[in-house]
Amino acid sequence: MARDGSNRQVAAPANVNAGAIANWGLVLLSALLLVASFPDFNLWPLAWVGLVPLLVAIARKPAPRRAFLFGWLVGSAFFYASCYWLTYSMIHYGEIAEWKAYALLGPGALLIGVFPAAFALVLAQLLRRWGTRAVFAAPLLWVTFEWARLAVTGQLWNAIGYSQAFHPWLIQSASWGGVYAVGFLIVAVNAAIAFVLLNQTAKTIMLAAMALALVGIVILVSSTTASVGTTSDQPFVTVVALQPNVPMNPLESSKEMQQLIDRHVRMSEGALGELKRRDVPRVVIWPESPMNFRYAQDSEFRDLVARFARDNHTAVIFNSQEPAPNNGSYNSALMVNEEGRLVAQYDKIRLMPFGEYVPLPHWLPGAGAARAIVGDFTPGTKYTLMPIGAERAGVFICIESAYPWVARSLTAEGAEVLINISNDGYLGPTAVMRQHLSNVVFRAVENGRPVLRVTNTGISAYVTARGEVKDATQSFQPAVRTWTVTRTTNEKTFYTRRGDLFVGACAVLSLLMIALSFIAGNKAKPIL
Repeated sequence: MARDGSNRQVAAPANVNAGAIANWGLVLLSALLLVASFPDFNLWPLAWVGLVPLLVAIARKPAPRRAFLFGWLVGSAFFYASCYWLTYSMIHYGEIAEWKAYALLGPGALLIGVFPAAFALVLAQLLRRWGTRAVFAAPLLWVTFEWARLAVTGQLWNAIGYSQAFHPWLIQSASWGGVYAVGFLIVAVNAAIAFVLLNQTAKTIMLAAMALALVGIVILVSSTTASVGTTSDQPFVTVVALQPNVPMNPLESSKEMQQLIDRHVRMSEGALGELKRRDVPRVVIWPESPMNFRYAQDSEFRDLVARFARDNHTAVIFNSQEPAPNNGSYNSALMVNEEGRLVAQYDKIRLMPFGEYVPLPHWLPGAGAARAIVGDFTPGTKYTLMPIGAERAGVFICIESAYPWVARSLTAEGAEVLINISNDGYLGPTAVMRQHLSNVVFRAVENGRPVLRVTNTGISAYVTARGEVKDATQSFQPAVRTWTVTRTTNEKTFYTRRGDLFVGACAVLSLLMIALSFIAGNKAKPIL
């Protein structure tokens, strides 16, 4: 008898250790599945099951502190692996050793990983209060913490909904709920699957099947009723989009600068010469570029653009570094019309941290040196539209595509077409190119407007109002695309009119559930 008891005492810790190892294995599996669902792996169906292992690991023993660690590991590993490309510019342009670059990526991943960690912690609290059925709160909590991530850090890169960007029929719910609505549906499927794995009974299977059916209905209804308007046969503008593939290395002479300008002009004139119709207004779009055009301060460049516009009977949209108050500089998109006159200027509102400004106080040691290396642009304040044919266009620059409110504000102001000029060349031939394009796809669907994406090194593409990517270019190759934009009868989408109402409601419901989990009579222990 004593020996049997002794064996049980030895076996119990072994079982505990085996269970702990299994749970940590599930957590790592979730991180791997999520990474694989994004570019460049592009295994997008995995997002629909990627959180299942994490949810099961949390629900098996819903201890909030342990759940926090589970979520932190998943989030940190996911962001580190899916955003590895952030090291490219450090290594190739900052001359930082590879091991140091990858080490420097760690703190940022750990910081962003706090938001999935907070999701896991709160979910564990709800599971302790209401049992495994609380797993169905996961969609509400997940999108709430994605929204909080954007609000706190200014970063929504690779929100789970973006994994579905290249499958238009799956993302039409973005027209009323933004990328958060797509993320909600993905996490709802994960929750239903996890619920069945945790409770394999006829009742739980039926409830999970009902949840899956409801998700399918929402996807189907959203896809068939998305407001994209009807398209007329009458084009209102012909666009020549230039991908010049300007090298990232600093220019060594004015001669090299002139050669690159000549490349812009030569490629543009070649495309304009092939246009068959001349009765439709024409616009040439040059992308954001490392060349740093200075329209206001460079009279030769100013004359060149005016002459090019007049000689070719075309308007020109291009990127330029323009003067700002207090001796500052704007990163701007300018438009010169067919007569060679400057008619519109949009100053980039959302700047790239550590790319266009240093988010550190001036008094902090080293902040001044960092600004000297990075630059210190002034953010714009107005959502200026540009006349394009008989309509108006909203132009946003590079990373602004990752901020839903920029494209939404431009559309709300009256933009009938959106234009994104960008330069991803500093980040090399990495996954960032398709990940960045994913953001643009969602901006099109959210607002029911086509987006013309014109980049320096790729990927340039015409994105329809339904998020279909057409006529995409190859990366790091010179290319020209000619697009005809026709009038549509698009109404403003619910998302354009109401913004983040859906995710705001999810946040309110999440806070309500958290509060209810602590009401009198609750047997659960506090979160921390």
